[in-house]
Amino acid sequence: MKKDDIFKFIATIGPLGYSPVAPGTAGSALSFLVYILFRPDVLALSIIIPVCFIAGVLASDRTEKFLNEKDSSHIVVDEVTGYLVSVFLIPFSIPNAILAFFLFRAFDIIKPTPIRQLEKRIPGGLGIMIDDLQGFMLILY
Repeated sequence: MKKDDIFKFIATIGPLGYSPVAPGTAGSALSFLVYILFRPDVLALSIIIPVCFIAGVLASDRTEKFLNEKDSSHIVVDEVTGYLVSVFLIPFSIPNAILAFFLFRAFDIIKPTPIRQLEKRIPGGLGIMIDDLQGFMLILY
């Protein structure tokens, strides 16, 4: 397996990024299932999120160039990481996890103005990843 294949696998979360319907939702759904099954606490998430973010920036940047598509819909590592950010500081419960999923998807699809501006101004993998950290950005805004 070549290095580009590894980066592409990470960025697309394997076959999820090639889902024929709503690949971003497929990536978020995987993250939701992992969250429900493993119930990571704040400490675990405070390690997992930065690792996913850094890997996502690197993989997305390379994959965007490899696919020759700006912010390709096949890149879903940002949705996986973004969902984890959306549940980071809320108490674990199935209703909270479900609500976070739907709110995260809604904000990701709608993209409020400050996030849309950041997405346009920050190129490459960092831009791809940062626009899905909207929960924290909206709080800061």
